[in-house]
Amino acid sequence: MKLQIQKRNRQITNADVFIASCFEDEMFSHETTYLNEMTGGLLAKLVKKENFTGKADQTVSLFFQKSLKQHVRILLVGLGKQEEVQEESVRQVAATAVQMVRSWQGKHVVSDFFGMRSKKFTLDACAKAMAEGLWLGTYDFAKYKSSLKEKKFFPETWTFMTEHKTDIKLASKGLSLGEMYADATIFARNLVNEPAQHMRPADLVAVTKAIVAASSKTISMRVFNRAQLEKKGAGGILGVARGSDHEPFLVHLVYKPLHAKKRMVLVGKAVTFDSGGISLKPSDAMTTMKIDMAGAAAVLGVFSVLPDLELNVEIHGIFAACENMPSGKAIVPGDIVRIMNGKTVEVLNTDAEGRVTLADALTYALQQKPDVMIDLATLTGACVVALGEEVAGMMSNDRTLCDELKKAADRAGERVWELPLEPGYKKLLHSEVADLKNIAGRYGGAVTAGLFLQEFVEEVPWAHLDIAGPAFAEKPLNSYTKYGASGFGTRTILEYIRSM
Repeated sequence: MKLQIQKRNRQITNADVFIASCFEDEMFSHETTYLNEMTGGLLAKLVKKENFTGKADQTVSLFFQKSLKQHVRILLVGLGKQEEVQEESVRQVAATAVQMVRSWQGKHVVSDFFGMRSKKFTLDACAKAMAEGLWLGTYDFAKYKSSLKEKKFFPETWTFMTEHKTDIKLASKGLSLGEMYADATIFARNLVNEPAQHMRPADLVAVTKAIVAASSKTISMRVFNRAQLEKKGAGGILGVARGSDHEPFLVHLVYKPLHAKKRMVLVGKAVTFDSGGISLKPSDAMTTMKIDMAGAAAVLGVFSVLPDLELNVEIHGIFAACENMPSGKAIVPGDIVRIMNGKTVEVLNTDAEGRVTLADALTYALQQKPDVMIDLATLTGACVVALGEEVAGMMSNDRTLCDELKKAADRAGERVWELPLEPGYKKLLHSEVADLKNIAGRYGGAVTAGLFLQEFVEEVPWAHLDIAGPAFAEKPLNSYTKYGASGFGTRTILEYIRSM
């Protein structure tokens, strides 16, 4: 699907689908008026008959004979009230539109930029959101379905009309950026959707090497194997990995542009399958545990497009790839592991393993002397209980970072909500036999997990995103996130990086 832009009123003879967006309080714009004239007033009659008012996600379509040789589809999509339209509204409606076009097998589409008349955002932001919605709305993970013998249909071209020729450059910039964001999100989705049998720790390392190879030497990496982790004293990673037959790895990516002004570290949880270990999960709770590396997948999604963004920020990506499995070698409740910084952790529940591996990863991240550090992790079921399946929990030791990350998430259309790092709860992590214990009782589990991680970041501005809820959609979250991995966090991090 090729996205392209033209100045309005240029004749397009091969289009078979025309789409225009409507605000609830401004039904007929230049675009809808033109389409109504094309149909000899039929569109206006249909709008009235179908009670189409331009409400958010409302659609109405018309199959029309434009000439003796050409039949076209006309689609109106509602955006809601003009003052309430956000970039996320555009994303979702664009996804709905492309899905309808595909069902019609439309080859050449002409549309406006949905919401371009809104005063809430600029034309390039509108174009970016549309590109994201169009590409994310076409995503599915069907590589293992033998029934899909034919390639799914995609439009050949999608042509956007702009008011002025001078708008084309600005809109093109937005489209290009939106396609990059969608590519990064889809990259993360594919990693998480891959069955665990094909996404072992070594497979995650191989994916990372491919990113580096494609980066034209703008990204470098280091990989630490089991023997090297033992020398580093990474007892958290090694302890969790003990029960698995698959080698653990600590991976360190570096994107280092010339004249970088700041240094940022991204840390992703990378447990490629979480059985719970000896504290074995119930079978129903284990069915989606291939997603426990979604934090690392988001980091890799970000790195997959970094060379094209031309940033002036040095960015490090770090993850500890391992499996959490039960066996005769596995860590058992009551065992004590020593983290890379010397702190000891009493492991009372082997299913609270993510924070144990992250303790080593964060300690290593701290050694890179970052100006800011963000981790993403499918960390706690308690966060899902507190915030549901669509909202990530955010905890931070820095007010400015927290506020900026929240703004980035809002622009990205990814919902986050701040949870407190309540100092009074630190006593719940007290162990009688070690520096810390890895669980802190039944209540406030998301917060105490965040407090555990805070023990390994010192005074560096740091934010923790618990993405356990929105990382995987067991039912559709919105028009561009159906069943499966969402790639959550990828676009938020890209937005934040670009704002630094």
